Amino acid sequence: MSTQADLPAKTRSSGEAPLGWLRSEIDRLFENFSSPARSAFGSRLGSLAALDGMFSLPALEMTEKDKEYRLSAEIPGMSEDQIDVSVADGILTISGEKRDEEDRKDGDYMLRERRYGSFVRKINLPKDVDPNAVSAHVDKGVLIITLPKDEKAGEQKRRIPISSQK
Repeated sequence: MSTQADLPAKTRSSGEAPLGWLRSEIDRLFENFSSPARSAFGSRLGSLAALDGMFSLPALEMTEKDKEYRLSAEIPGMSEDQIDVSVADGILTISGEKRDEEDRKDGDYMLRERRYGSFVRKINLPKDVDPNAVSAHVDKGVLIITLPKDEKAGEQKRRIPISSQK
């Protein structure tokens, strides 16, 4: 007869192995390490487990079409002037900084909150992207970057003949 104590332990509902779950939690911690956390009072202090999405790295999605790639980054609450997109040496860099300040006065007390956060994402571009034709725009909290393909990319390939040495 088997008792509950004899059954293997399950971590999370997905049934991950304990070390796999620990690895994913450590990875998540390091991904968000550059973003300071918030305390229970909304300041930028406290536990890393309480990260606000505003200060974490934006989620990215890249799709490929016939003549272009399209990269989408989630940047809720940010405007065009808070984001910088650049291309150099085959690397696309997306960075942003958000500053929120709020003053509340109620009777005899005043509450002033300031929240600052920034992020940088670097993405290696596919070899067939034309870096001079990259464009970007923001639509409803999503940064959309269009990366046109370079029609001459195939012409840049060259077969190297191999000769035997004597």
